[in-house]
Amino acid sequence: MDDDFTPRAFRAYQRGQLDRIPGIDRLDPEHRDAIRAVAAVLPFRVNGYVVEELIDWDRVPEDPIFQLTFPQRDMLDPADYRTMLRLVRSRAPRAELQRVAQAIRARLNPQPAGQLELNVPRLFGRPLRGLQHKYRETVLFFPANGQTCHTYCTYCFRWAQFVGGPELRFVDRESVDLVHYLRMHPEISDVLVTGGDPLVMTTPVLRRYVEPLLDARLDSVRTIRIGSKALAWWPYRFTHGEDADDLLRLFEEIVASGRHVALMAHYSHPRELSTAVAERAIARVRGTGAVVRCQAPLVRHVNDNPFVWATLWQRQVELGAVPYYMFVERDTGARRYFEVPLARALEIFQGAYRRVSGLARSVRGPSMSALPGKVLLDGVAQVGGQRVFVLKFLQGRDPEWANQVFFAKFDPRAVWLDDLEPASGRDEFFFEEGLRRLRQARSSLGGARATGGAPWPSTDAS
Repeated sequence: MDDDFTPRAFRAYQRGQLDRIPGIDRLDPEHRDAIRAVAAVLPFRVNGYVVEELIDWDRVPEDPIFQLTFPQRDMLDPADYRTMLRLVRSRAPRAELQRVAQAIRARLNPQPAGQLELNVPRLFGRPLRGLQHKYRETVLFFPANGQTCHTYCTYCFRWAQFVGGPELRFVDRESVDLVHYLRMHPEISDVLVTGGDPLVMTTPVLRRYVEPLLDARLDSVRTIRIGSKALAWWPYRFTHGEDADDLLRLFEEIVASGRHVALMAHYSHPRELSTAVAERAIARVRGTGAVVRCQAPLVRHVNDNPFVWATLWQRQVELGAVPYYMFVERDTGARRYFEVPLARALEIFQGAYRRVSGLARSVRGPSMSALPGKVLLDGVAQVGGQRVFVLKFLQGRDPEWANQVFFAKFDPRAVWLDDLEPASGRDEFFFEEGLRRLRQARSSLGGARATGGAPWPSTDAS
């Protein structure tokens, strides 16, 4: 392989190795205790590449990558923080620390947007806890070996996958159930392999999950998506060693089967694209015929600035990647530390959008992955003399909702769909009655229809 830089060995640091992290001695003992206290509740893991190549330790603690990876005291409610700090400083027994931490986690909405209630499909009456099926054309698959990450993002909406109990986790140890489910649901065209991060797995393990999807009898599956932060957090996964080469060969094999490969990359800040290895990683992925699509949430302390987003999107285009989504931070975990009012989120998106060319305007946002579906905040308008938010479904639990526009009263303090009120004067939005019917149907049938388990009411969803 043509190398122009030296690879590094992967090394991860967790809560117990905090004092060994290069640069951490720049923080005073009180700040380090704060990290330990919050990391006893929310997941914390960082690797040497992020610590040494991406974090600007001269700007800590305000540095955006530091904020993106190291827990901060205000991520917990003040009373909860004081409790955890006391337990950490007193070296409380592990069992007590876990008991208190679990109680705090339960108050942080660990599985938002009906993931447990409405997203879990069933096969012959049996729940498939390694799958989620919210939208008709797409199913999410959670391979057991991919339920960790090279580095944890502090905003992560899937934090319960790492520190929650078994009842909160989505995981499957093999793809047999997935294949059976796909055969029963030919309406599914896209499989999203997610986690955690599937690319923490070695390529032979990933192959065991992916290759069954290439069976000719699953010709209805046209796209394999892989949700991963590895391009940002550990780009060496794609550039160095036989396993990296094998991963790229796997992508080529999927493309050769006639299917589309989409690597759903998570870039939250332009600095994640600033290293030579990050550039090389994207180039190698693109060389296989796979497409890199880029998405991230808008989070305070990290990227709540239109110049940051414009720079990020423009850099993605320069490297041949596709700007795809700006998300609104989900209503879970440390959301109050990161949340941005919807009105401000729209200003940031529009400010960034105006600064880039048409090639970067493939991006959509701000988008909320909420209970009824993926809802785009499309603008602010005057309707009937009233200032309103203009919203649109990009995806809906009921496929009939897709692309439908609706209006909500303008509220400068609202941070999520649930904070909004209909602008029509009605008591509820048009989709809420349909949501009630979905919930009733799932409840009456033990969570889904006895055989297929499709989560929507449409008659064409076998």
